[in-house]
Amino acid sequence: MLTGKQVKGLKMPKGPKGEHRPADTNAAAVLVGKIATGELADVTTDEGKNAAAVALGRLGGKARAAGLTAKRRKEIARQAAEKRWKNSQE
Repeated sequence: MLTGKQVKGLKMPKGPKGEHRPADTNAAAVLVGKIATGELADVTTDEGKNAAAVALGRLGGKARAAGLTAKRRKEIARQAAEKRWKNSQE
């Protein structure tokens, strides 16, 4: 029997990309069956990434670039180039 402190320390299992999966074996089997039959959509890209997250990432980059001044963009690019050169010389 688990005590209260032991139960608080337990975490739900996660899939390879950090997504939450059922802890119960039967519930996990039901989830896999629903994905296989098309009842649930498995929304991942070819690289295994979540399609919604990929779309939001594209929007975020454009919005960030639109909000930066030319001077700040140049500064960020210069810092990135310095890091790349530093890593390539090691």
